[in-house]
Formats: sequence, structure tokens, C-alpha cells
Amino acid sequence: MEIGNIVEFLRDKTIFVTGSTGFLGKIFVEKVLRVQPNVKKLFLLVRADDAEVAKRRVLTDVIAKELFDALREKHGIGFDAFVSEKVNPVAGDIVCENLGIEDYDLMKELYKEIDIVVNVAATTNFYERYDVALNINVLGAKHVMEFAKNCTEIKMLLHVSTAYVVGEREGIISEKPFQFGETLVEGEYLDIEEELKLIVHRKEELKMKKSTKDAEKSSMKELGIKRARMFGWPNTYVFTKAMGEMLLGHLRGELPLVIMRPTIITSIYKDLLPGWMEGIRTIDNLILGYAKGKISCFLGDPDVNLDLIPGDIVVNAMIVAIAVNSNKKAQIIYHVTSSFTNMVNCSKLAQCTYDYMLKNPRMTNEGKAIKMSKFRIMKSMSSFHILMILRYRLPLLGLFFINFAMCGLCSNLLKKMWKEYNLVMQFSEIYRPYTFFKGIFEDVNLEGLRMTMVKCDDTTLLDFDPKNIDWDDYLISIHIPSILTKYLCK
Repeated sequence: MEIGNIVEFLRDKTIFVTGSTGFLGKIFVEKVLRVQPNVKKLFLLVRADDAEVAKRRVLTDVIAKELFDALREKHGIGFDAFVSEKVNPVAGDIVCENLGIEDYDLMKELYKEIDIVVNVAATTNFYERYDVALNINVLGAKHVMEFAKNCTEIKMLLHVSTAYVVGEREGIISEKPFQFGETLVEGEYLDIEEELKLIVHRKEELKMKKSTKDAEKSSMKELGIKRARMFGWPNTYVFTKAMGEMLLGHLRGELPLVIMRPTIITSIYKDLLPGWMEGIRTIDNLILGYAKGKISCFLGDPDVNLDLIPGDIVVNAMIVAIAVNSNKKAQIIYHVTSSFTNMVNCSKLAQCTYDYMLKNPRMTNEGKAIKMSKFRIMKSMSSFHILMILRYRLPLLGLFFINFAMCGLCSNLLKKMWKEYNLVMQFSEIYRPYTFFKGIFEDVNLEGLRMTMVKCDDTTLLDFDPKNIDWDDYLISIHIPSILTKYLCK
């Protein structure tokens, strides 16, 4: 299939999108409008009380972003009219039945018009409250599937998951769907209905104890981690995303279903706005912490695969997958990943961050360059704990007694050091499953998708081949400066 045919497929199609206010959702909406201005309509479901609030949210949280500047320039004074014709905000919420859409006439219109449903909505917080994560990542997926099956012209549902639903597996990991109730622990069975009942029961217990909101929040977070680890997943996010996949596969019937599993999504690589991003992505906290001088080491294997993938590559793969798989009554998984063909490891990230800071040092108030030491990557828990004792715990203990003797004169310094210690420990706990991840994500299905695209003059329009990424150039010239320029002062 030629790229022109893929773009042509989108002509006169009506696409329903959830999660359009998020990072990946915005890139998808902009790319579709740019490569195929003759798409019929994009219905964007956003959390809002009514249609007017939904419209305002889409205009301010999506269309107003600099990502849409190229479209603004292309259409000139006709941009607002173009957006008004093509983009249709819908007030609702995926955690609700019927996606929370209360306008009956609108719902009937959607059921008649929708060709493609794209579900990008999710909570990506590793340690989200269990009830919140289940509502969005599991019940939300169920509600989207039920909506899609009611659409009379539906050609497919595309759902964005994460490659890390596989847990902490090692070796080559194939693009295989989960079976309903499957877990990562031998002999265990995952009953989603029981998980939902467990949450209701725990909340009733907390209510009887007259627990505070903070206590309930803490309890829900702890419950999520406990249940995730019981069944073999490292955190609540990937656990609930796996459950969402199971439900979709179980409920789809003959509806064509594509599940995209990207790895660690980073800023735009080569599209019109290289380096564009919103929010702090997974690895960016480490880069920011190092640049601020708050993190000088992290726990991980220097040679382990980090598996970064730029957001525009993910979206390009999504668009091609829609064109290729529509009307095929099958379920297919795509790993959108770099590990199999163009790996980037922890050492590469650490070295590129150091090289950038060496060329672009932070300055003191007096205008002197702040000397940066190289990132230290600790290969084992024992060496990491020894470093933490020498670097933080012993100095903290000494400072505690000094502060006591001086009647609290060192309290601010004590708080600062304690905060830094907790930050390093928190990052180590969050990222340990990924900085020691021994798996390589096979991308046979994705390679097959690439092979459907016949060579043509402009393959960059929808390029999703990670072999084309120059990691040194991308990290040093695009991604790292983008993060630091946008977030360092914050």
C-alpha cells in the first residue's frame, strides 16, 4: 500500500477519539487534520458538563496549542471555519455508561456516522488510586468497546495500551494478546468483577472507620500496588492496562480490534515541531533531576534497553494501522518499540544528558558554570544502598544532631537533604522495573505493517521505522534541550 492510499483511506471518514486532550491524542488529531483535510469529522470526547464547556476545552486544551501552528498558517483566516467544520467536541466521560453522553439525538447521530473509534484515554500514573485506575483503564475500555459495537458503520476500534503490560519478562517478547483472566503468576486467575467488588468492600470498610480523604487515597494506592504484585505486575498502571486489553479482546465479537503497545513515549522526533511535548514523560524526571543537581545517580543496568519511542512515530503507526486493518474481523497487537531494531540503553541516556550539560552548563547567580559530574548508574541494590547510606543517611544523621544542638538553625538544610534522599529513593522504586528490564519487544507485526507501505518519494510523512532514529542527535539536539528549556525553571 502506498502512503497516498493510506492518507486517501481517511477521506470522508468519521473518527471518534477519546483522550484528545492528552499528549498522544493531540498529535493524532493534528496529524489527521494535516495529512487528510478531507476527513469528514473528528468527534472528540472530553470530560465536560455540557457541550459549551466541551467546546471550550477542545479549543483551549487542544487547538490552541503550538502543535497546530502549521495548520493555522496553512488555512490562514479560514482556520477557525476549518476547525469548526471538522472538529466536533462531545461532552462525556469514558468511566460512565454510554461514555457519559446525555444528548440522545447526538448519540443516535454518532451511532450512524462513526467509522473509526480511537481510544487514547488513560491514566498513566504508575501509583494511581486503584479505584481511579480501574474506572479509566478497565471500565473505560469496556465502555468504549460497547459504544463501538453500537456504531452501524464501524470499521475498527484502535486502542492504545502499553508494551509493559507484559510485566517484567525477559528475552524476546512476542506481540500476543492476553487471554481473559490471564495473569503473570502461574496458577492465579484474574477475576475483574471480583477486583471491582474488592474496591467497593474496601471503601465501605474505610467509611465505617470514618477515614479521612487522605487515608482513603493512601489505602486505594496501596491496594492497587498489592493487587498488581499479587498477579505479577510491577505497578497499578500496567496492571489495569492489561485488564483493559483482556476485556476488549473478550467483548469484541467480530469487531476489528487493533491494540497499539508503545514503550516509553518521548517528544516529537521529525514532524513539523521536533521536541514538542506536554508534561513530564517517564525518563524526563531523571533528566530534570540531574540538570537541577538533585540526582547524581540512579539504580539500573547500564546496558539495559530503555526502549524509547518518539510520539510522532507512535501516531504514524496508528494511522497506518487504521488504514490497513479496517474491516478485517480480527484482533492484532502491535509493539511500537525501538528495542528490536535500534536499541538505546541507560548508558546512552546518561552520557547524552552529561554531554548536553557539558556544552550547556547551568550558571550560578554570579555567572559561573556549575560543574556537573557524570551520572552514576548503580548496578545492584547492595551498591545502591551503600551509596545512599554514605551520601545521605549518615550526613542526615549527623545534621539531625547538629540541628538539635543548635536549636533548629539547620532545619531548612535538613529538610532539603531529606527531600533529595526521598526523591532518589522514589525514582529508584518507580523506575527499577524498567532500568533492569531484560525483555526485548519483538515487532514482527509492526514490521509487516511497514512492509505494506510501498516505497515512494516521501516516506517521511508517515514514517514509523525506529531504525531511522539517530539517538545521539535526537537526545542531545532535540529531546533534552526541549525538556530543560520548558521545565527546568519550574
